[in-house]
Amino acid sequence: MRPLTPPISPTSFMVAIALVVGVFSASPTAAHAQGDEASLQRGAVADITPQQRYNTAIREAGGGMKVALEECRTLAAAERRPCEAQARARYQADMAAAKEFLRNPNARPVNVIGGHIRGTESTYVVKP
Repeated sequence: MRPLTPPISPTSFMVAIALVVGVFSASPTAAHAQGDEASLQRGAVADITPQQRYNTAIREAGGGMKVALEECRTLAAAERRPCEAQARARYQADMAAAKEFLRNPNARPVNVIGGHIRGTESTYVVKP
């Protein structure tokens, strides 16, 4: 008995697999790029309502705590506990300030702490 479809060549099979893999690997990247662009667009608009200020404040409080705890993990064990306690205390203060945005419609963020944001990219100057 003969097969109903002609046999596929190994080259055609490999091309078909490459196309399928290419389609699936390209889609998440494009969606991620669109998500980043949408996030940047939202960040470019100032918070107007108390709810928007609250949402921004809790996101920043959580992000600040995450960064602080990561920095604490690089310290020696004896220094780590006080560092983590300080990070949690700062988070609690930030959350209390965020809740004030909901209670008081005229409240605005006022405490800017720290200096320039540290970059995570290393730059090397190459002299000729």
